[in-house]
Amino acid sequence: MASYDVIIIGAGPGGYVCAIRCAQLGLKTAVVEGRETLGGTCLNVGCIPSKAMLHATHQLHESEHNFAKMGLKGKSPSVDWKQMLTYKNEVVDGNTKGIEFLFKKNKIDWLKGWGSIPEPGRVKVGDDTHEAKNIVIATGSETASLPGVEIDEKVVVSSTGALELAKVPKKMVVIGAGVIGLELGSVYARLGAEVTVIEYLDAVTPGMDGEVQKNLQKILKKQGLTFVMGAAVQSVEALKTKAKVHYKLRKDDSEATLDADTVLVATGRKPYTDGLGLDALGVEISKRGQVQTDKQWQTSVKGIYAIGDAIDGPMLAHKAEDEGMAVAEVLAGKHGHVNYGVIPGVIYTHPEVASVGQTEEELKQEGRAYKAGKFMFMGNGRAKANFAAEGFVKILADKETDRILGAHIIGPMAGDLIHEVCVAMEFGASAEDLALTCHAHPTYSEAVREAALACGDGPIHS
Repeated sequence: MASYDVIIIGAGPGGYVCAIRCAQLGLKTAVVEGRETLGGTCLNVGCIPSKAMLHATHQLHESEHNFAKMGLKGKSPSVDWKQMLTYKNEVVDGNTKGIEFLFKKNKIDWLKGWGSIPEPGRVKVGDDTHEAKNIVIATGSETASLPGVEIDEKVVVSSTGALELAKVPKKMVVIGAGVIGLELGSVYARLGAEVTVIEYLDAVTPGMDGEVQKNLQKILKKQGLTFVMGAAVQSVEALKTKAKVHYKLRKDDSEATLDADTVLVATGRKPYTDGLGLDALGVEISKRGQVQTDKQWQTSVKGIYAIGDAIDGPMLAHKAEDEGMAVAEVLAGKHGHVNYGVIPGVIYTHPEVASVGQTEEELKQEGRAYKAGKFMFMGNGRAKANFAAEGFVKILADKETDRILGAHIIGPMAGDLIHEVCVAMEFGASAEDLALTCHAHPTYSEAVREAALACGDGPIHS
């Protein structure tokens, strides 16, 4: 029986990052993973492959819409779907092999198979039982479907099946206008599919800044996506090669049906803890299926910790990574900390959307006096040159102290731009601090500075 300081169950972004940090801090570490490859949902069937597809189809979009304007003449490329999937798989392969290399480099044992916890301090993988002073649950999440909707990964697919379709569908219905639905919906819209998004609520990307929501929906409409808002899907009838989606409009209870070649179910995700044996151990689980933890990420059972999608909070790879590093610090007798107020969220449509901190809606609800500085990308020289001038940067700051409370960006490279605001917020910076920092010209980042200036005496270029 092998004995470890820590065994982590799950090799997704939370688990593998936790393992590497544990090993760096001198702990004897093993990771249990039942997939053939490391990296979890994110690397294998989530963030990474979807970004590859978004990149490829964005290049196609540019060639069809902007190349000629720049004097790049010639026939638009045709889509070799098989090759596009090969490219996506190669991207995934390169990343997962990279993590295998990091495990070897850091002397982390990969216990191949699915794990369970028969008792505190023990992890069972296949027929073998291993001892561990500490156990970290990093088992992630799985697709949450709707009643009356059965996923077969052929006609009715989750994000996993959507990345492996045999061919580009003529008609696609996406259930859910969240991050996954809009990203994959825009991939297939660029590839020529007729995409209809059905959303239960009245706005896309629930929980995001209201102005960003409206803008994003307007831009995606222009890109060819159709939206049916305030609609509750009743059922999906899967025929051999097609499907019928039955939905009801919330405002008047009227019913309608949509035909589709492929239906993508993008209604969110739920914690995946099946088979771990948590009930028998007495580990507390919330009504929503989340493992309950204290401020040190320890569960109700001493020596068993949990991180990432399996616990409360936004289901984001980078949130899981932060928790993984923090737990490693705790296990090594140091101080682990995650600032949950500064966790950015990004949507990789085109333009990208990124946010951090509070929204205007939240600040109003709180009764907090704030000021909003806004700058349109139309006033940014680099964005105009690159046919990327849609959208804006909005910075929210405390009315009295000028401390930055949040930022919301829709525009080019928003996912990268948001991080200077994250760093500023970590240091408790004011909007003026950001406004007085020299930004290179011409860059997209100048739009962030202009929004910060707009919190004071006003931007220069608008």
